[in-house]
Amino acid sequence: MAFQDFDQISERRRAERQRKLRKRIALGVISTVVLVGLIAAAAFLVVQKSGTSNDKAQPSPSKQTKQLSHGEKMVKMVCNSTDYKDKCENTLNKAVRSNPQLSQPKDLLKVAIAATLEEVKKAYSQTTNFKFNSPEEKAAFEDCATLIQDAKDELASSVSEVADNDLKTLASRTGDLNNWLSAVMSYHETCIDGFPDGKLKTDIEKTFQSAKEFTSNCLAIVSEVASFLSTFQIPGFSQRQLSEKKHFPNWITHEDRRMLKANDEKPTPNVTVAKDGSGNFKTINEALKAMPEKYEGRYVIYVKEGTYDETVIVTKKMTNVTMYGDGSQKSIITGSKNFVDGVRTFQTATFAVLGDGFIGKAMGFRNTAGPEKHQAVAARVQADRSAFVNCRFEGYQDTLYVQTHRQFYRSCVVSGTIDFIFGDAAALFQNCLIFVRKPLANQQNIVTAQGRIDQRESTGIVLQSCQIKPDVDLVPVKSEFKNYLGRPWKEYSRTIIMESTIEDIIHPDGFLPWQGEFALKTLYYAEYNNKGPGSKVNARVKWPGYKVINKQEAYKYTVGPFLQGSWLNSTGVPVKFGFYNDT
Repeated sequence: MAFQDFDQISERRRAERQRKLRKRIALGVISTVVLVGLIAAAAFLVVQKSGTSNDKAQPSPSKQTKQLSHGEKMVKMVCNSTDYKDKCENTLNKAVRSNPQLSQPKDLLKVAIAATLEEVKKAYSQTTNFKFNSPEEKAAFEDCATLIQDAKDELASSVSEVADNDLKTLASRTGDLNNWLSAVMSYHETCIDGFPDGKLKTDIEKTFQSAKEFTSNCLAIVSEVASFLSTFQIPGFSQRQLSEKKHFPNWITHEDRRMLKANDEKPTPNVTVAKDGSGNFKTINEALKAMPEKYEGRYVIYVKEGTYDETVIVTKKMTNVTMYGDGSQKSIITGSKNFVDGVRTFQTATFAVLGDGFIGKAMGFRNTAGPEKHQAVAARVQADRSAFVNCRFEGYQDTLYVQTHRQFYRSCVVSGTIDFIFGDAAALFQNCLIFVRKPLANQQNIVTAQGRIDQRESTGIVLQSCQIKPDVDLVPVKSEFKNYLGRPWKEYSRTIIMESTIEDIIHPDGFLPWQGEFALKTLYYAEYNNKGPGSKVNARVKWPGYKVINKQEAYKYTVGPFLQGSWLNSTGVPVKFGFYNDT
């Protein structure tokens, strides 16, 4: 660079200025085209329903009436794809009549999300009037209070996201909006699931039904807006495959970049945990408690070899934490909380991580309750943009609860029996070992139980280039048990198995119903390019929702499109953005 002619450099700079000028002009033209197209589409829909003859008979409207009419047309267009159109149109039309300036899709999306937030607040306020008589009901309501607060936080973030960004920026952030709104749906459902079956649970479900419908409408509106932006190819909105070349988001500090580029297996820790007293703390909880409330950058905790018998929670305020150990079978967090002993599934987790941006490396997470204790979670992950590499998750039923948000697992081991990878996150497992363990005599094994409750949620469980095989305790008796890849926990359950090796323990059906015909038409279960004796698809279930997909369809579930995965470039975690076999 230092030896190039100065005139050549100047010429390149002039060309760059001209390119940027053309881009700004193109953005203005395209934005205008989008707006005109949206207005025309909305007008066409309204004309189709009302007819032109009635319009001609009306007197010339005032300027305010024209604005109002335009706003109402926009409302009709924005609400067109929602499942609960009356709720959508009534809410948005009321806002437009109060303020005719609210006439663009971005404005209406903000109103819809804000209205959903108010609906959630109202529903929760109503639940406080219920009587909770048993300890189980009281405990379930405590969980519900936490979950609904999480839902309110996600909705508030979504409102700010829409309000603070222009059309171009918002176009590139629809993945985040989908992610947050999908989490809100999950929080609603988890709240309800926590109550014992009976009248109270039914009443709680009815109370939150309207809030769930509002959230569903918001997901539909985001999809509608994203579809229009994609159609008109707004600069900044692209579904192109992500490059595997390292680049870092602008929120990563210079210090973080330096550390991550070094890809040090053992970065310099802020604190060290050691059972023998050779570190700063003897327990992981002590180390987390000492973390500064407002820490800039990434906080690194090194956990020395040892078995730590404690329930660990990385709270929502503890963001950008890296926790690494001496190996997944050396640095181990263990516990035994379980459902049979009276602990709600949500609270049985030995390790729970809620703080966004968490990275776990070379750690083990166990729940040793055993198969006879039923639901017993080793790890519950709620954190967005969380990543685990070279970790182990050991349990039996409900080992790994991938609760919400975007999660990535690389070169990990997960073992269990019934529904041992479950939840409603967008969770992608890459190059992982999935071990099926020996269950109780009257049980059968199911690897996944995905919990998507709305067809527009951006969630699902993806196993890519994984190995699904029997654990050592199952090998000698594997013929005595039936084993399945998954079953639909919720109505729109979504699971994709691709480029993986499936051993002969998997039943030819592949998948198992939850109960009767529930979800068989609405679920999405897919397989692509798997191998091994258990991968044969000729005898698979004939459900409407089950598919053997092609490469183009499977690409939607690779790291880039499914997780909006550019954030993984800043984690130092190895990642394959496309397919392992590109031929």
